[in-house]
Amino acid sequence: MGLLVGIVAKRLLSAALFLIALFIVLAALGYMTPDQVSAFLQQMGYAAKEAVSYAMRIKELVPYSSAAFLLGLIIGLWKG
Repeated sequence: MGLLVGIVAKRLLSAALFLIALFIVLAALGYMTPDQVSAFLQQMGYAAKEAVSYAMRIKELVPYSSAAFLLGLIIGLWKG
């Protein structure tokens, strides 16, 4: 379970970093205005709040205090 959570977390983080870099490049090249970038970031903030509330509900199901889960999480983040 920890391995899967680690792999998903690493992939989500890399996708988020890619999207941020993409929007920075689009704004620098003039394809997006600063108002569009700020509106996008505001929407991402709302989505992040919803994701945190969903993660809090899932937290009850994940045995995150287990040594096997933590080891799997570390391996998933490292190798994933």
